Amino acid sequence: MNKVAIVGCSGSGKSHLARELGALLDAPVSHLDAVFYDDEWNELPKEKFAQAQQELVAAPNWVIDGNYNSTLPIRLAACDTVVLMDVSTAACLWGLVSRQLRHGSGHKGNGVHNRIHWGLIKYVLGYRRSMRPRVLAKIHEHGGHADVVLLTSRRHARRWLQQVAAEQS
Repeated sequence: MNKVAIVGCSGSGKSHLARELGALLDAPVSHLDAVFYDDEWNELPKEKFAQAQQELVAAPNWVIDGNYNSTLPIRLAACDTVVLMDVSTAACLWGLVSRQLRHGSGHKGNGVHNRIHWGLIKYVLGYRRSMRPRVLAKIHEHGGHADVVLLTSRRHARRWLQQVAAEQS
């Protein structure tokens, strides 16, 4: 496991998992929110965002977290492992709220980019119905060569990280 793409709904725990996994694998961690947004929440143009990801995946090892469906094929084509944080809608909503309570709004470094707004809540509420099938289709289409890990809860994610840690030692 050298090149890991972590995908899933907002609030699912992607960034936390990426930090933990990166430490276990001694791999650089990239949070796509930190690549896509600047400190004023301005978006990177699509071409530059895609190019930045091409540069990230060219490295010999990495952990990258973020959905960004339009550029997901870049990461899927280059990874050896895909981790789908497939937690419930309620867990994702709680993830948004708890992160907000812990860190407040804004860019906090270490992959924490908080900005709860109605559009984000609607996205989370509709993720399992609309975006999840698209993500699964792209994993099947572009990531068929990779190991796919489906984590259905934060507890499941903790157990999986313990398993990875045991395999690394």
